[in-house]
Amino acid sequence: MEVKAKMKDAANAVAASKIGAKQIAAKVEELAKKASKQLRIDGFRQGKVPTAVVLKRYGKQLEGDAKQELLKNMIDQSLKILKKKQDEILSEPVFSKFDEKEGDIDVEIEISFRPEVNVEGYEELIPKFSSPRVTQKEIDEKVAEFLQMIAPLSKTNKKILAKDDFAKFDFEGFVDGKPFDGGKAEDYVLQIGSNQFIPGFEDGMIGLRVGEERDVAVKFPENYGAKNLAGKDAIFKVKLHEIQTKKPAKELGEEELKKALPGEKEPSKEKFEARIKERIKNDKLQKLINEDLKPKFADALAEKFNFALPKAIVEQEINLQFNNAWSGFSKEQIEEFKNNKDALDKKREEFRKAAENSVKLTFLIDELAKKRKIDVSDQELVQAVYMEAYTYGADPKEHLNRYRNNGMLPAVKMALIEEKLFNDIFSKQGKKEEKGE
Repeated sequence: MEVKAKMKDAANAVAASKIGAKQIAAKVEELAKKASKQLRIDGFRQGKVPTAVVLKRYGKQLEGDAKQELLKNMIDQSLKILKKKQDEILSEPVFSKFDEKEGDIDVEIEISFRPEVNVEGYEELIPKFSSPRVTQKEIDEKVAEFLQMIAPLSKTNKKILAKDDFAKFDFEGFVDGKPFDGGKAEDYVLQIGSNQFIPGFEDGMIGLRVGEERDVAVKFPENYGAKNLAGKDAIFKVKLHEIQTKKPAKELGEEELKKALPGEKEPSKEKFEARIKERIKNDKLQKLINEDLKPKFADALAEKFNFALPKAIVEQEINLQFNNAWSGFSKEQIEEFKNNKDALDKKREEFRKAAENSVKLTFLIDELAKKRKIDVSDQELVQAVYMEAYTYGADPKEHLNRYRNNGMLPAVKMALIEEKLFNDIFSKQGKKEEKGE
C-alpha cells in the first residue's frame, strides 16, 4: 500500500492512499484463515473449519474488519513518514475523502497532533494588582454572623410564620400522588428564606399558623440531582409545630471562642479575628481573580503566544459552543437551520474565533501547569465531584459514575487545574506586591 503524508502545519497533517480491491480481498482471506483456526462451527473440529465456510458465513464482517485494519496500517505508515508517535495524536483521525469505486478505496485522512507550546516570558503578562484590604467593620460583621449561626434556637409565642423565622414542622412529598424516597421528615427545623429547599417550598410556608396543615405545590428543577424527580411537579404536605428564633450573644465569650477555634489551646478574640481577616481577604482575592485578573491574563496569553491549533479539537469546540447556544436561538432560526445547510454552516462559523481562543487557552494553561508543577490528584477530583453532588442533592457515587461513564472527568480535572494554577500565580504575585518587589 502506497501512502503519502505531509504536515499542513505544526499541528495538522493529511495522509492519502488508494487501497485496491485486491489488497482488501487478500486481507479478507488472511483474516478468514486466522478465524478458521479459532472458530467453533457445528460439523467441524475446532481449527479444521475450511476457509470457504468462514468466508460464506462471515464474509461481510470480515470485509469490514479488513478495511479497518488496512486503514489502521495506513495511519501507522503515515506516522512513520511524519516521524510522529501514536500518543501525539489528538482525537480520532477525520476522513476528508472516502470514495469506494469498483472495490477500490480512495481515502484521505486528516490527523491532528498535540501542538508544541512555548510560554517563555509569561510572567511579564501577569497583571499587577493591590492585595485586597480588610476593614474592621467587615470583620465585625463576620463575627456577628458567626454568633448568629451558633446561637441556640428557642421557642417563641409567634403564631404566624414569616420570612427569617425558624419553622419546626413535619413534611412529606408526593409526585403523581405517590410518596418518594427522601421526601419525608418529622420535627424538621428550617429557616424560612434560607433557600435550602427547592424554589417555592419556603415561600409556600409563609403565613402558616402553628398547628396548621397545608399542601405546598412545587416543581423540582430540571437539573435536580435525583433523575426520577428532575422537572417533576410535586405536592408537599406540611404541618407547622412551632416557630423558633435565635438570640445570639452580643460578643465573643469563652464558650463562643471554644466553638470558633476548636482544638486551639488558648482561643482568643484576636486569633479568631485574624482567621476571619484571612478568610475575607482570600474571598476578595478569589473574586478579583475570577472577575478581573484571570480574564486579563488569559487575553494577554492568547495575544502573545501563537501556535498551530489541532483542527479536530477546534471543530469539536465549535460544535460544543454551537450546541450550547442552540436553546437560545429563535424558533424561526432553528427552522431555517433545519432546512438550509448554508445558513447552519454560516451560523456555526460565528463560533470559530471563540472556539480557537478557548482551545489555545486550554493548551497554554496545560503548559503553564506543567511549568509550575500544578496537578490535581484523583482524590481531589473525586472530592470535587462529591461536593457538586451534595450541592444538587444527588447521590455522590452515582454522580461520579455518571461523569466517568460520559467521559466528563478529564474536563472536570482540567477546570480544577486551571483554578489551582491561577490561584497559585496570583497569590504569589500578591505577596510580591505586598513586599514591594
